[in-house]
Amino acid sequence: MGKTICITNRHLVKGDFYSQIEMVLKKKPDSIILREKDLDEKEYAELAKKISAMCDKNGTELILHNFYNVAIELGIRKIHLPLFVFEDMAEEDKKRFDKTGVSCHSVEDARKAESLGASYITAGHIFATDCKKGLEPRGIKFLENVCASVDIPVYAIGGINDENRGLCIDAGASGVCIMSGFMRMKG
Repeated sequence: MGKTICITNRHLVKGDFYSQIEMVLKKKPDSIILREKDLDEKEYAELAKKISAMCDKNGTELILHNFYNVAIELGIRKIHLPLFVFEDMAEEDKKRFDKTGVSCHSVEDARKAESLGASYITAGHIFATDCKKGLEPRGIKFLENVCASVDIPVYAIGGINDENRGLCIDAGASGVCIMSGFMRMKG
């Protein structure tokens, strides 16, 4: 049924963030992308150290987001970036990573990310989601087009849940990214 990537967002968690991550880890997602876009680099590094230890203990792949210098500093060889950051990243820095994901919002973005050396992409938002309130979802046809346009894994993002994840896999996605479902999950 495809891989599952948890995308973090502390602001969606009702209780303690670390307790929520422990709960998420028990559900065995294939990866966790530590997104936390509102933190500065120093705050993000502190959080990444703690979450990295938790993921290591549970055998879950941790992918850092945006702050590739933090990933380099911590020895984490997996990163997820906005396309504009990946485009501007020096080739020698790109080589420091075993896996580099890129957020894409069009077929053109997906092709560009692949040509620049992305290992995988996320494509979305596919369904309506509170995280993109008021923005029209791009839909399954968009996902099919993105998947058909590249030869690297594509992960659907945006409004994904147990009821619609199969539609994403049927459209050609290698897996799905879930934020709210994990961050609002109750024990």
